[in-house]
Amino acid sequence: MLDDSTICAISTPPGSGAIAVVRLSGKDAVRICDKLFYSKRKKLISQKPNTLHFGTIRDGDKIIDEVVVGIFKAPHSYTGEDVVEVSCHGATYVQQQLLQLFINNGARLATPGEFTMRAFLNGKMDLSQAEAVADLIASTSRASHKVAINQMRGGFSDEIKKLREKLVNFTSLIELELDFIEEDVEFADRKELKDLVLKINKLIEQLVNSFSLGNVIKNGVPVAIVGKPNVGKSTLLNSLVKEEKAIVSEVPGTTRDAIEDTIVIEGVAFRFIDTAGLRETSDFIENLGIRKTYQKIKQASIVLLLVDATDDINIIQGSVKEILKQTFSDDKQLILVINKTDKLAESEINKKFTCKKLDSLREKDGFILISALDHEDVHDLAQELVKTINLKPLEENDIIITNTWHYEALIHSSKAIQRVLNGLEQEISGDFLAQDIREVLHYMGEITGEITTDEILGNIFSKFCIGK
Repeated sequence: MLDDSTICAISTPPGSGAIAVVRLSGKDAVRICDKLFYSKRKKLISQKPNTLHFGTIRDGDKIIDEVVVGIFKAPHSYTGEDVVEVSCHGATYVQQQLLQLFINNGARLATPGEFTMRAFLNGKMDLSQAEAVADLIASTSRASHKVAINQMRGGFSDEIKKLREKLVNFTSLIELELDFIEEDVEFADRKELKDLVLKINKLIEQLVNSFSLGNVIKNGVPVAIVGKPNVGKSTLLNSLVKEEKAIVSEVPGTTRDAIEDTIVIEGVAFRFIDTAGLRETSDFIENLGIRKTYQKIKQASIVLLLVDATDDINIIQGSVKEILKQTFSDDKQLILVINKTDKLAESEINKKFTCKKLDSLREKDGFILISALDHEDVHDLAQELVKTINLKPLEENDIIITNTWHYEALIHSSKAIQRVLNGLEQEISGDFLAQDIREVLHYMGEITGEITTDEILGNIFSKFCIGK
């Protein structure tokens, strides 16, 4: 897939700013920039790599901008090719003029992710590291940043490469045995092979089990705020995100669509979804909103069921039972949030809300008392959310899977590994054993990019922004 054309793109976010960076990569990157760059020093083409140069970019006699040009020579650059990075003033007009000049002088506009794809194809990083670049750019919390950094530095791919290399050696020995089948010789020690396969199986299990956590870290924890009209759902959302995100009104049915916002609590992103109040209504539009509420409950990992502290305890119990009966699965967490405690005396609260009187909750679920209007105990609710997901502190070298296609490749690897183990137990012939091992090697190679297709690469890098 790698061509030798020189590509260019704006690598900073769109819009105006103090500075912007236009990047070129390819064999003619320095030459193209040199034709347009003017300074008192010698030409860029003769400058040392990893140096910065101040001057102007001109279109004929017309000065487009004063710039700083960084030069990086192959193979010691991000893409493994000659790379030039032009830092200019951040006006949109200036950026577009520079980009057009480079295109007019022999470069072409880069496709999404093409810089990183070239880094992969030139051996500067493996496929899982390349994907981590996109995850790092998109990271919105401390946890997602740390996972992306770990993966970009090699993460689990280094371990997979080492184990895969050892497995390749065993496969070679097993296939060599097939050439001496009549002599009944054994070059591959079956005990050593089994120890290696068990080690690979343990790593794959660890990675597969980490996916649910990785998905939470990468995409945030979806939290649905549900309940009857006027129990304070929108007030709670506003209190959590600390802004007037949702309209608050005493008129029932004000919220008719799902309103979402994300906040980071102790390094973890939570996606809060304020939903339409659950009630019987003849309003067609409100019914659409209620239907969407049930959809959001199904998608959420945590459901905050809001109830009014002044309601009868039997009404509260009924709300819990109704939610659990209609929409819940065992893997979903429910937190009963008893709101409007400001309307009751402390003695009333203590008398009314005891674990015994809230026996409609499942053993894994809990409840918390708050006043969303006064922001009272909302911080305690935030801490309860963190405790609910039970996210252990991430260590420097923790191995965590965040991408779905990694997970699928690992599942396929796990199935093939089991066939290898079964084959070793049953002492099957080397040709069948080698076939199962090759399948393991194939799926392990897909993760690191040692075995891949143009379709897979196109799908991965199409999700990148242009300029990266």
